[in-house]
Amino acid sequence: MNSETCDLGVIGLAVMGQNLVLNMNDHGYRVAVFNRTVTKVDEFVSDEAAGAQVMGTHSIEEFIRALRKPRRVMLMVKAGETVDQMIQQVIAHLAPGDIIIDGGNSHYLDTNRRTRALGEKGILFIGTGVSGGEEGARRGPSIMPGGNPAAWPHVKEIFQSIAAKVEDGTPCCDWVGEAGAGHYVKMVHNGIEYGDMQLIGEAYHLLKEALRLSAAELHDVFAAWNKGELSSYLIEITSEIFAKQDEDGTPLIDKILDTAGQKGTGKWTGISALELGAPVTLIGEAVFSRCLSSMREERVAASGILSGPKQLTPQDRSSLIEDVRKALYCSKIISYAQGYMLLREAAKEQGWDLNFGGIALMWRGGCIIRSRFLGKIKEAYEKNPRLTNLLLDDFFCALLNEYHTSWRRAVVAAVQHGVPAPAFSTALSFYDGFRTACLPANLLQAQRDFFGAHTYERIDKPRGQFFHTNWTGRGGRVSSGSYNA
Repeated sequence: MNSETCDLGVIGLAVMGQNLVLNMNDHGYRVAVFNRTVTKVDEFVSDEAAGAQVMGTHSIEEFIRALRKPRRVMLMVKAGETVDQMIQQVIAHLAPGDIIIDGGNSHYLDTNRRTRALGEKGILFIGTGVSGGEEGARRGPSIMPGGNPAAWPHVKEIFQSIAAKVEDGTPCCDWVGEAGAGHYVKMVHNGIEYGDMQLIGEAYHLLKEALRLSAAELHDVFAAWNKGELSSYLIEITSEIFAKQDEDGTPLIDKILDTAGQKGTGKWTGISALELGAPVTLIGEAVFSRCLSSMREERVAASGILSGPKQLTPQDRSSLIEDVRKALYCSKIISYAQGYMLLREAAKEQGWDLNFGGIALMWRGGCIIRSRFLGKIKEAYEKNPRLTNLLLDDFFCALLNEYHTSWRRAVVAAVQHGVPAPAFSTALSFYDGFRTACLPANLLQAQRDFFGAHTYERIDKPRGQFFHTNWTGRGGRVSSGSYNA
């Protein structure tokens, strides 16, 4: 190929980078590629990309020369310092109006900073979440772009052509918002993914321990669930996991060590929720559960010392399976409701105009949390774009009112059998807290005023009027400044 013949360039040829390049090639785009380990460029071009319209380059200079103007450079490298280092190498060869795209799992605050700093140099920056893993990147991922709006017209056609499509052909990709909005939405997506996986794990654990279900029986249960309202990518692959046998013919799942890893996006979601005062309890429990799983040696030691309930007679199979199914669905609703609460608070804080129904559409296909359920979220926001909480939507409200008794029975069963179910139970506690008109925070406020003169409001006075009581008769009339915490 001659110089300036490529529509876009990709730096970083790990699994996601390679598959996105091949996806772009399938849709008629010429792509230049570069990798810091340049031997990987030659290997990719001669192997996976053999016969494709992919141009391998061996230096940043050669890479940039291969791109049409405005040049579009997509970074598929490790988040953090590596992104900043690569940006510094690239911008020396770019001109105002050129575009840099960060397709990694970068923190949204880094994207805010990069959008602003590069904008001052005339370079248009996009920070985009890309979800779907290896298969999604190759066949159609969910793409969540944000950053400098002036860059969107230059990448819209490419992104929407390679993205996953829903039933009517609508791409699972649209502009999310300015600065770090795209990466923030991807972060919340990943936090919800943590929650979904934890909930599925708790359902598996409870059915295995309470009903003594075998891997083959669990496969049948999850395969059946995937045909109904729980239909999703994660439920589908869970059923396939239970069917997979090791070389000796035994279930592979029983050979896998029970210590889960994490890359940080779930933790970022929890930190952001704390900073914004959003009660995203389920994702927090999912992160902490992975932390607890890493304490395996301590858990094994404790299992021989600390007592649990005596082994119970297995419960009625069909009724418990149905209770667990409904508990999983209800808890999933809470997880998404909390995720959307966080998005709403972040949008206020950052000044983003987020399209909540559009976000659900972007998650409908290609991404890890894709499910039938997301269509209902999109419908909820189409009916009421100002909806303050998913639990107040007619569909979700009716379902929770119908299913919560089964949900409670599943949580009770977990307690009775000594099976940890932190996500199921925290979701139920949030539901009960959200539907409770009067919480015990009145006592908490009295305590704060008692020991710290932090004041309180009264139910018989207008909101915004604060009072202090001299509880002991020894305190003064001076109160502390009021604040939210």
